[in-house]
Amino acid sequence: MNTLVAENIVKKYANHLALDEVSIEVPKGSVFGLLGPNGAGKTTLIRIINQITAPDTGQVLFNGERLSQKHISRIGYLPEERGLYKKMTVGEQSMYLCQLKGMSKKDALLGLKHWFEKFEIQAWWDKKVEELSKGMAQKVQFITTVLHKPELLIFDEPFSGFDPINANLLKNEILQLRDEGATIIFSTHNMSSVEEVCDHIALINKSKKIIDGDINTVRSNFASDIYDIEFNGFFSKLESTLTSDYKILDAKEAPNGGSLKVEVLNPQMTSNDLLGKMISFGTISSFKKHIPSMNDIFIKAVEETNSQTEKTQ
Repeated sequence: MNTLVAENIVKKYANHLALDEVSIEVPKGSVFGLLGPNGAGKTTLIRIINQITAPDTGQVLFNGERLSQKHISRIGYLPEERGLYKKMTVGEQSMYLCQLKGMSKKDALLGLKHWFEKFEIQAWWDKKVEELSKGMAQKVQFITTVLHKPELLIFDEPFSGFDPINANLLKNEILQLRDEGATIIFSTHNMSSVEEVCDHIALINKSKKIIDGDINTVRSNFASDIYDIEFNGFFSKLESTLTSDYKILDAKEAPNGGSLKVEVLNPQMTSNDLLGKMISFGTISSFKKHIPSMNDIFIKAVEETNSQTEKTQ
């Protein structure tokens, strides 16, 4: 079942087409990566889901119902731009935001106490918001975003301003929220975090969706005939052993062997043919198809669509 479905969303601003027939399906209980370069249309789609603006055509469904005002309380949104009131104390600000979302004072206080202890920020309760670092302010906003336990959470660049330790803390909390049943839309430029956190992705470029699907399937679909090989043997024989049917993309020599990244150029050749070639000059300790990273896929897909766009203009 899908928590959220956007169908054929079109949104124009003056002469700018922000979204062009974009459709996504966000499975219930998943982390859905919403990816794309700056200006691709991601923020516009997030604004439409949050009902900050409306699509020109198309519709958004929440649990099978057309998205409406009644769903606002069931969605939590952590925007990239932070929005805390600088002159309020952290405790006052947190209580205010939780009560805005319909929580009673008692429940808000209990919940905030739990999360402040969890994030080790109890000492900041009576301090002014303006005294917080960017990362600390983000912790406060993360807490107030998730505390009312919304069904759908939208995080826009949630790791911005965090050091690696706190980024890992937040990543684990996001995965825990997913495991507890929340559905999460995760928008970021950090492709390594996409691989660590996301179950599904959609990539938008120049207002159009160009990729979507299960992250492992997407990575497999972009895999080419490139193999990572580790071996013990005669490194000096490489060039003579691998003919023009193959291309060495990377080679690292080590005592008594090394590692290679080899691309099969001839479509008539199989991985077994490459393996046979390699065996002739050493012992293979590891031989596996190279699966591209999300960063590789992002760059390749965006460059290809940009090239196609330029050709048609």
